[in-house]
Parts: sequence; structure tokens; C-alpha cells
Amino acid sequence: MRRAALLLSLLGLASLLYGNSPPTPAGQSPAVPPKSSLPAPSGKLTEQNKLEILRSVDGEFAKVVRPLPSLKPGFRLKPTGKVDQKALDNALLRSEPAANPGDKVQITGILFESNSIRVNINGGSHPHESWRNRIHISIGAPWPTSQVVTNQPPGLTKMGSTLIVEFGAPVPNVTPNQLELYLSPFLNFAEQRSAAKVWVDTLPPKFKQAIGRHQAVVGMNREMVIAALGRADHKVREFHEDGTETEDWIYGSPPGTTIFVTFIGERVVRVEQFP
Repeated sequence: MRRAALLLSLLGLASLLYGNSPPTPAGQSPAVPPKSSLPAPSGKLTEQNKLEILRSVDGEFAKVVRPLPSLKPGFRLKPTGKVDQKALDNALLRSEPAANPGDKVQITGILFESNSIRVNINGGSHPHESWRNRIHISIGAPWPTSQVVTNQPPGLTKMGSTLIVEFGAPVPNVTPNQLELYLSPFLNFAEQRSAAKVWVDTLPPKFKQAIGRHQAVVGMNREMVIAALGRADHKVREFHEDGTETEDWIYGSPPGTTIFVTFIGERVVRVEQFP
């Protein structure tokens, strides 16, 4: 009953914000909105995919397959899988290579611009501090936050580089794998494991497999749920008559798929999906 009330509340909020109609009672024909009120298809990068890219690509390690110029403000490339060799040669003549083929580097920042995605490697081509103090981006509502991490893994090059993927139009709704493909003329992400992936591999198979499927399951802690589903859209805390305190993490909103992940303390005790 409590979840039904929460769903109705969320549905009412969605109706106010987006003009959606509430569910049609059984036996009645749904009202068809005029075409002018339907959202136009959009190929622009969504906020959800931005978060997925930051979660999946930022912080990843890669092996260099072409010399990385340290040219400021960065080396520009097209999302075609090809490199303008003349432009690269000129950039390498004007700046010392930040890394050479075979070197191990790390993605340390991703910036989404109107027509491009800027990817900083080893602190970027113009770091404000020593590369040994890496800026790590973490996702938190309502915006990403940063913190300095000083314990760098061994074997990383010290100089920084920036690759700017230029689309020549508003950035499309690319996925993390697609961004890695755009960077593949310079970086090979295969077999390069981030600390997050190493951590996931240490988990029991039940939780490791669920995270891979982007599912929450009973017994997970909060870090595991974030790894599987990301940050919750809403959180609701409730105190029960028996003294128990629960917290619901709510993903999505009606009439779309809505997932309730219920915690007691640090552990998931129930996962429900509607519809």
C-alpha cells in the first residue's frame, strides 16, 4: 500500500512537471494527446548517458597506441576512427609527447561541451597541479564532485594530454563503449583494469553478475547498488511502529518503469519493480 501511494504521488508530480496524464482506469479508452504535444525525437546526449560515461570511462586505464601530444588546449580528432596524421605530426613537433606507444595512462576527467567531448589523460595537457595528485570525479546529486587522490598506481606516465572528440554538431547520445571507440586511434582500453573493476571482481559471484546486468539484489550494500544502478532519483525514509527504519531508493518515475530498492541499515532487504 505504501508503495502504491508513493507511485501515485510520483505520477502526480510527473503529470504536473511534464503534462503526462495519469493511468487510464480499466475499461476506458486512453486519451490520445495531439501530435503537437508529443516530444520531438532527439539525438542529443542525455544526462543519463553523461553519467554512464563518467561512471564507466572516467578513471579507466588504457595503453597508448600512438604518441599523445601534450599540445594545449588539446589535440582534436573526429569520431571516424581515423587520425589526421599531418595534424598529429605538427602537434608532436610543437609539443613533447605526453606518452608513447606501450605506455600506460589513465583517464582523469571528461568534459561535455556543446559540439565536443574533452577527455583529459594523466591530468590533461594543462594540469593545474602535479599529475601525482590526480583529480578523481565522483557522481553525486545534483552535480559531479571532485577529490584529490594521491596514491597513484605505479607505471603511469607523468605528463598529461587532452583529446577533444569533435562532432561538428551537437554531441549525439553516445555510449561509454562508443566513446572508447572514438579514442581507440590513441588508446586501447582492452585488458586495462580500473580500481572499480578490480573491486567488482572481488565480490561474490551473485553480486558481481547482478552489477554486470545493472540489477540490484537483496544483500547488496549501498556501494554495490550505486555500481549497479547509479544514484537514485529519489530517496524516502520511513520509521515503522516496531522501531525499524527503512530507506527506499527510487529509480525512475511513473508511468515508466520504477524500481524500489529498500534498505535496512546498509543492506538491501527488498527490490521491487513497477510495472
